[in-house]
Amino acid sequence: MNVLSQQQVDFFNENGFLRIPGVFDADEVAWLSDELERLMDEWAIEGPGWRGPWREVYMTAEEDEKSILTAMHDLQLYSEAYQRAVVNDTLTGAIADILGPNIELHHSTLHAKAPETGTPFPMHQDHPFYPHEGPAFIDAIIHIDAANEENGCLKFLAGSHKLGPLQHIRGEAGHNLPTDVYRIEDAVSVPADAGDVVLFSYQTVHGSSLNRTDRWRRLVRVGYRDPDNLQIAGQSVGRPGVIVRGQKRNRGLDDPLARERAAQMAQA
Repeated sequence: MNVLSQQQVDFFNENGFLRIPGVFDADEVAWLSDELERLMDEWAIEGPGWRGPWREVYMTAEEDEKSILTAMHDLQLYSEAYQRAVVNDTLTGAIADILGPNIELHHSTLHAKAPETGTPFPMHQDHPFYPHEGPAFIDAIIHIDAANEENGCLKFLAGSHKLGPLQHIRGEAGHNLPTDVYRIEDAVSVPADAGDVVLFSYQTVHGSSLNRTDRWRRLVRVGYRDPDNLQIAGQSVGRPGVIVRGQKRNRGLDDPLARERAAQMAQA
C-alpha cells in the first residue's frame, strides 16, 4: 500500500466511497482557497445548476428561484496551486491503492455552493457525464471548505456502485435518477473538514442538499482513471490525460494518443 490501509481499501470496495482526513495541510488549503477565490472571480461561471422536476423535491419554489451554482473545469490549467494539488503524493497514492499502479488524471471541476442559495444536487452517478468502458474511475473531492449537513455535504448510497451504470433522467445540463427510487433521505452523509478528500467510484449514487448557511461551501472534484479504461463519450472525450502515477501503455489505435500520433505521421 502507498497510503491506505487494507481496511480502508476494503471499506471503499464495499461501500463505494471513503473519506481521507488531512490530505492537504493548513498552508496548502490556504493557498488553494486564495487561488480559488481568484479563479471564481476571473474564470468561473455562475448559474442555477441542473434543471428538472427533481428540484421540486429538493427545494421550495422560493429556494429554487434563488439557488446558485458556481462552476468551472480543469482548474490545474489556470493555477499552479491546483496543478500541484492534482498530483499530490498522498492523493494519487490513495487512488493507486484502489485502482492499481497506473493512474491518469482525467479532469477537475469546481462546485461552489453560494451562501444561503447554494444549489443542491439530485441523486446521480457521475458515470453518465464521462462514461468509460469499465468501472476503474475514481472521483476525488478536495474540500476547500468544511462540509456538513447545513451547507450541503456529500451523501452516498452505500454499495450502489455494485449496481453498475444506471439509466438516468437526462435534464438541462445534468442527469439524475428517479427521486422516488433513489432518495437522498436514504443516503449516508459524509461531513469533511477543509483539507480532507472524499473518494468515490463514478458509479456510486450520490447527491447533496442546499447550502443553508451564510458561508460558501467550495470543493473541487478531480477525476482519475486506470489508463486502460477507455472513455466512450462525454466530458473531455478523446483528450489525452496526464499520467500522475506509473505508466500509460500503447494500446494501438484504440488509444487516443496512438491515433493522434498515427495521424501526424500520415501527414508528415
